[in-house]
Amino acid sequence: MSSMPRVLILSGGISHERDISLKSGRKVADGLISHGMSVELRDPDGTLIEHLREHPPEVVWPVLHGASGEDGALRALLEMLGIPYVGSTADASRIAWNKPVAKSLVERSGVATPPSITLSRDAFRELGAESVLETVTSALELPLIVKPAQGGSAQGVSWVDSAEDLRKAMVHAFTYSDIALIEKRIIGAEVCVPIINTGDGPRAIQAVEIEPLSGHYDFEARYTAGATRFYTPPRLEPEVMESLNTLALESFSALGLRHLARVDFIVDSSGKPWFLEASTMPGLTETSSTALALDSAGYDVGGVYGALVDAALATP
Repeated sequence: MSSMPRVLILSGGISHERDISLKSGRKVADGLISHGMSVELRDPDGTLIEHLREHPPEVVWPVLHGASGEDGALRALLEMLGIPYVGSTADASRIAWNKPVAKSLVERSGVATPPSITLSRDAFRELGAESVLETVTSALELPLIVKPAQGGSAQGVSWVDSAEDLRKAMVHAFTYSDIALIEKRIIGAEVCVPIINTGDGPRAIQAVEIEPLSGHYDFEARYTAGATRFYTPPRLEPEVMESLNTLALESFSALGLRHLARVDFIVDSSGKPWFLEASTMPGLTETSSTALALDSAGYDVGGVYGALVDAALATP
C-alpha cells in the first residue's frame, strides 16, 4: 500500500448482535494493525456524528450487525458527510436487509429461492390468524421456516414442523420485526459463499458448508465454539460448487452489493442451490464462516482487510 489511511472501525451498537459486532470489530482492527494501519475502535453513540465532523477519518469500517449497521441508515449518513466506508452502499444495504425484497430481486435475476409468503403483524391479526395459518400450511406444506423480515444471526428464526409450531413461530418472529417471512424449508446442505471485491471485480473466495450439531443453525450454533462443523470446501460435487459460485455472484450483482458480502444457500438432494439471504456485513469472529473461508482459501486476512480499505478509498 502506498499510504496508510486512518481507519475508524465502528462496532458494538445496540442491536441483539452487539457482542458479535464487538468481537468482529476487534478482529478487523487486529488485521489492519498487523499491516501497519492506524486504527480507532469506537462504539457508535449520540456523539458519533459530531466526532466524524470534527475528526473525520480517511475511511470508516462499520462492523455493525443488525439494524444499526445493516439497514443502510448509517451508511447514508456517511455518504452525506462525504466519508468513504467499507461495505455496500446505503441503497443496496437497505434492499439486502429486507429479506422478502432481496428474495424478489434475486429471483428476478434467475436464481431460485424457496417459495414463501410475507405477512405483516397487522395482516396476520386482521385476516384471522387461524385462517391465515391454514392457508399457508396448505399452500407451502410443512416443514417451514419463519424469519423476521429484517435481522441477522438467525435471531427470531423458528423451524416449523407442525401447525402448532407455526403459531409459536409467528409470535416469536413478530417480537423482532413487524413483518415475518414464512418460507418453505428446503432440506439439504446449508452453504454460504463469501464474496469480496477489492477493486478487480467480485470473486467468490471459498464456499463453506455448515453442519450444526443441533440440527438448526441458530444463534448458539453460529457463535458457540464446537457447536457447528464447517467444511471447507463443502462436501459437494464440483459441478454443484461451480453453480453455487456463479449463483452467489449473480445474487451479489442483482442486489448491487460491493466490497464484502456473504450469500447463503441451501443445496437440496438433487444438487440444486436455493438462495436464502445475503449479509452486507458478515460476522468476522473466529467462528464466523467468512473468516474461516478466508483462512481455508489461504488468504492473508489482514491483507484482504487492508485491500478492502483501499477499495473504499478508491470508490467514487
